[in-house]
Amino acid sequence: MSQGRSAAHGVGPRPEGGVLAVDVGNTTTRLGLFLPGGTAADEPLATFELTTPERLTADEARLQAAQFASLSPAPGEASRKVAGCILSCVVPALVEPWRRALDATCGGRALVVGPGLRTGIRMDYHDPSEVGPDRIADAVAARALLGAPAIAVDMGTTVNIEVIDADGHFAGGVIAPGLALGASALATSAARLPRIELAAPSHVIGKSTREAMLSGVVLGEAIRVDGLVARIERELGTPAPVVLTGDDAASFSQLLDHECRVDPTLTLRGLHLLYLANDRRPRPRTAPRGGGDQS
Repeated sequence: MSQGRSAAHGVGPRPEGGVLAVDVGNTTTRLGLFLPGGTAADEPLATFELTTPERLTADEARLQAAQFASLSPAPGEASRKVAGCILSCVVPALVEPWRRALDATCGGRALVVGPGLRTGIRMDYHDPSEVGPDRIADAVAARALLGAPAIAVDMGTTVNIEVIDADGHFAGGVIAPGLALGASALATSAARLPRIELAAPSHVIGKSTREAMLSGVVLGEAIRVDGLVARIERELGTPAPVVLTGDDAASFSQLLDHECRVDPTLTLRGLHLLYLANDRRPRPRTAPRGGGDQS
């Protein structure tokens, strides 16, 4: 990830219209629409979630983006028109269809989080190109939200923990199996274990196979996250605020010993911050300036 060169090529007056952020995960695709001329503190005006398919054409992706933008309950016609787009996609086969769809949606070149995109954050990582785009967005948003140091925990197909050190640098992180992946692995690999619907157990000692599995999967994950956060803080040499996002983040936060802030739109807001850092078209004098470290 470059800290200097911008991936945007727009010139001339800034068109009126919103910013569409798309986060394509392994299981779920999330879309968020932000006001034109937004700032780092902005929440999305509207969000939408879709199941991520194995295959998708550019026309199908464009239809989904256009329907979301047109149906979003955003104030004003200008907000419904999309003038800029940014994409995070962790599924290689879907990057190109979504990129082409967003190019057509915003009538220009959509930003794609990856090598060459300005992040405004130093990457203390052996190979920064290995860091997934969703992880970058989470790290950028966590630093803007909490300052430095900070820890972001994203609950999804995998559990990703991103660490911002006291200098505001991306220090690295942790990747572990997600809740659903853990439950599926038990049911798939152990012949007598059933598939279970995930829920917070009321007690640790299970009185049935289902209850015992819920304790192991759900409470075990909470203990793992707590333990990893504690070890990260020891490694940093200081306590760090924690922000939790992703699937059922609000419910999961109740199982943690660590206090944490729940932000269901963290990744989308990180994408919006990355868009603001890379959109080099002139801003109107009256518009608020976007936040984020531009180093």
